[in-house]
Amino acid sequence: MSDSDRETRDNYRQFYPITTRWMDNDYYGHVNNVTYYSYFDTAANRYLIEEAGLNLESSPVIGVVVSSGCTYKSPVAYPQLLEAGLRVDRLGNSSVQYGLAIFTQDNPVACAFGHFVHVFVNRANNLPVPIPADIRAALQKIVT
Repeated sequence: MSDSDRETRDNYRQFYPITTRWMDNDYYGHVNNVTYYSYFDTAANRYLIEEAGLNLESSPVIGVVVSSGCTYKSPVAYPQLLEAGLRVDRLGNSSVQYGLAIFTQDNPVACAFGHFVHVFVNRANNLPVPIPADIRAALQKIVT
């Protein structure tokens, strides 16, 4: 595996535990590919809630996913304990691209890594708006 084909813990700024569930496994006995996107979404939104004060029910500005991708390197399966690594790769006026990775416990190399882009919109009309100052400040802390 070349360095361009791997992601390590050193490349990420924030980590969250991920508990695999029985239903995450597919017929082949490993976590299904679509489940990784759920892990990514959970990590990014947890960060926005805990570090930026996003209120899912009442914040006038919310982030919507407009793009995503994932590269799978090695399988994981229930009941493994995982960690999601999070960073900001690009911070724009109304959008942010997160870098995310999934790690098994005590492994410095990611078993999967990817990205997704949030565009921040006005909840009432779904039109893009500048990233609010409190959210931008929190995102700045994990820019690489």
